[in-house]
Formats: sequence, structure tokens, C-alpha cells
Amino acid sequence: MAGSEYEFWLFDLDGTLVDVEWSYARGVLDDVGDRLGVEFSDREAEVLWHGLGGSRDAQLAAWGYDADAFWTALDDVEDPVARAEATYLHEDAAALADLDRPTGLVTHCAAFLAEPVLDHLDIADWFDTRLCCSPETGYKPDARPLELAMTDLGVTSRERGVYVGDGQSDIEAAANAGLHGVHVERHDPEVRGRCVLGDRRTRRVDTLLQDAAE
Repeated sequence: MAGSEYEFWLFDLDGTLVDVEWSYARGVLDDVGDRLGVEFSDREAEVLWHGLGGSRDAQLAAWGYDADAFWTALDDVEDPVARAEATYLHEDAAALADLDRPTGLVTHCAAFLAEPVLDHLDIADWFDTRLCCSPETGYKPDARPLELAMTDLGVTSRERGVYVGDGQSDIEAAANAGLHGVHVERHDPEVRGRCVLGDRRTRRVDTLLQDAAE
């Protein structure tokens, strides 16, 4: 059975299963910069959009930007329809449709953006539960968003579960929730500039699911 090594699976969304066309991301961050009176370099935009430096709040502070103002501006300028139309599913992530274990989605992407993306790509029914992090649920690396999703799935950390994501906060959240953490690396090491260490590392979701089924 697909993914039989684990009794349940949780997945991150952006950077793990889907990504957006760079022209969209660059344009959004240009609009954010205009609102804040700053200009993000291409490298800064890449690091912020993909979370390459770990905590985005910490990275913003290190560059001298106000994190709260950044997130407020980002939410204000993003358009759900444009975001959905610019989002594509990673080809290897299509294997998730055949996963026959309880499966959940836990993402930092706000619900007003995530739900149109899931509908546009027709993948909402791949997940038995979906959680978009908010101030009420907490944010990764806090374990609470994962724990809330696990409650909805009717599972606990006493069972063998896994969280699959592309960022450091995903791996830390998995550990905090008592789960295995799998890092999906979508960027070359020289681009990320650091190594994210999980219980497993992979470049493809389909390979991960196949290995877990053997």
C-alpha cells in the first residue's frame, strides 16, 4: 500500500507540493516593497518567498525590515485568483493522489489564498483535513498546527506519523509534534545556502512515497 511505512501523513503546501511562477512572486514583492518604501533585491526576494534563510521574521529583522509591516502588506497585495492561476503542481507530487493513509495538509499559506489554489489545481480532495495556520492556531515550528490536524485525522504521535515540508520550520515542527520530519529540497544547495537536516531528505515526493511503501 502506498506510504505503508507511516500510519498517517501530513504535508506542507508551498515549496513542497506546489510553487508559483517566479514572475508572480517577483511582482508581488515589488508591490510590497512599494508599500513599505523599500526595494528588495532579487536575492532578497528569492530568500523571502521560499524561506531559504529559515525564519522569515528573523531574516527580515536581520535586513532591517519590519516583519509585521511586511506580512500586512503581503496580505494586502496578493490576489487569490492571480495566485491560483500562477501556481503549478510539482510533477512528482501527483503521486500523493494514490496515498491510502490518513493525509493532512498544514500550511502557513493563508486560507484566502490556499483554498483557491487547491481548487484551481483540483487537489483539495487529496487531504482528509486541511489547516491554514493563523494567530489562533499558531505557526510552525510550534507543534500546535500539526497537533490540530492530527486531532482532525483521529491520530496521535503514538502512531507512526510524518510531516513533509521544504523548510527548517517544517522539520522543527515535526520534531516538536513527535513526528518524523522529511525535508523536500527543491533548491540547489548553493541557492539555499544552508542544509536542512530532517529524519529523511528527498528531492521528489513520488520517490519518498515509493520508498515508504517498500
